[in-house]
Amino acid sequence: MSVTGDEAPAAADVRLGAQLRRVRAQQGMSLHDVEAASEGHIKASVLGAYERGERSLSLSRLHLLADFYRVPAGELLPQTPDDGSEPAAATGERLVIDLVALEERQDELAVLARYVEGIRSLRGDHGGRVLTVRTRDLVTLAAAHGTSTQELRDELEQVRVRS
Repeated sequence: MSVTGDEAPAAADVRLGAQLRRVRAQQGMSLHDVEAASEGHIKASVLGAYERGERSLSLSRLHLLADFYRVPAGELLPQTPDDGSEPAAATGERLVIDLVALEERQDELAVLARYVEGIRSLRGDHGGRVLTVRTRDLVTLAAAHGTSTQELRDELEQVRVRS
């Protein structure tokens, strides 16, 4: 849907845009970096409009972006909010793990490191410096540690692994 006048972006376009922004951020790229690296095939202004949900994304553009980011096209699509796969941030339980800090403390946080590596493998996310943990992952990880989700967040913050 295109935004004209006082029209608000469609919820689906906004969710898709948020997912596009997450993937771009995981790769450590700005809008202008994408434009430069794509040799102008992906304009920063257009990508920004997709990310804000102001422009609908065609299937061919979705595949172009997936090829550019080197991810399956399905990785660019948002998950449905009721299946527990939405990022924890959407439910108020934001947990962002600093992957560089985790790597430095890998020996003492071995369970977390293995679980995070599994998440990254499933998502095909191997280029990012941070990982946003989804609600179901946060609950599972807390259970594996024998703590509540809040206690897990506090512990990760204390050892400086939580962003």
